[in-house]
Amino acid sequence: VDNVLIGEVWVCSGQSNMQMTMAGYYNQPIIGANEAIATSANESIRLFTVTREKSLEVKDDFTGEWLECVPENVADFCAAGYFFGKMVQQTLGVPVGLICSSWGGTRIEPWMSESGLKNFNWVTLPDKKTEGDFSVQSPTVLYNAMIAPMVGYSIAGGLWYQGESNRNEPAEYEKLMPGLVQNWRDEWGIGDFSFYYVQIAPYDYGTSGLNSAFLREAQFKASDDITNIGMACTMDVGEKSNIHPADKKAVGDRLAYLALAKTYGKKGFEYSGPVLKEMVIEGPVVKLTFDHAKNGLTTFGKELVNFKVAGENQRFYPATATITSKGITLVSPQVEKPVAVRYAFDDYVVGELFNTEGLPASSFRTDDWPMK
Repeated sequence: VDNVLIGEVWVCSGQSNMQMTMAGYYNQPIIGANEAIATSANESIRLFTVTREKSLEVKDDFTGEWLECVPENVADFCAAGYFFGKMVQQTLGVPVGLICSSWGGTRIEPWMSESGLKNFNWVTLPDKKTEGDFSVQSPTVLYNAMIAPMVGYSIAGGLWYQGESNRNEPAEYEKLMPGLVQNWRDEWGIGDFSFYYVQIAPYDYGTSGLNSAFLREAQFKASDDITNIGMACTMDVGEKSNIHPADKKAVGDRLAYLALAKTYGKKGFEYSGPVLKEMVIEGPVVKLTFDHAKNGLTTFGKELVNFKVAGENQRFYPATATITSKGITLVSPQVEKPVAVRYAFDDYVVGELFNTEGLPASSFRTDDWPMK
């Protein structure tokens, strides 16, 4: 046996934005991919892509092989995972193994085991005696075929990029997201390993269905639900007419910041965008302060146009937003007595609020009014 590496292994899973390779999809590129692929040769990184398969029964093996990190293999490997692995390997100076097990267009339920789904009474498990073909969206069927065979393999953590297919059920997703993490941890039995995931990017889903900002909110809330998890925000890289953002380097890098800071204890850099800390209302003026903004806030020259305020009538109006020495001040002539604030809380929007380290703030709202 030769050419064996021992190092940090991360499992990359989810739907099409995780599946998207460095070569991109047809007519859908990855920014900077050609140079990144051409310069990708690295003897300390290994790549493994699990062949897509579904099963009603738990399997003990799947198809795939460890490949060296050379351009021809990197081109066919998931882009978000590759950029993550590159930064982690370069920073730690140790071998990194990346396992991509993903399937475009899938919901979260197929990626959870039968025992993991028993806590969610609205999920109906499939009949294992079903004959003929069955849907890839059936609960458990991707866990059975594409995750279960690697359970027990020594891993440092998991990466997750999924949510678009569950966007119309944010309340359920807020529970299912930490549920999936806890499910995998229970199955592996190696403790609370790290798990970092990507917030879905803004995209114009059209008039059908729920505003996807509610799903982004569910993902954000889930980041505080259990230990050793974190969310990478993509408010600044969404594309109005393309559900697969081309800037996967931003995604991979932000996941890597989380891992380097929270899993590996590296210091001296920021790993999160600004997070609302407190809202104070003084007459018609709203003042916001933020965590993860020790050096302040910035728009990198853009105007703050995505803040809205509402009074007790629950009608939101655009607010004039100003960055101050302590945070952000909001005022709207249409709202004399504001009670709630929303930022970038729309289906498609280009986030313009960052900390000075260049990481974006998630869309957020301070109200809990009915979803509409």
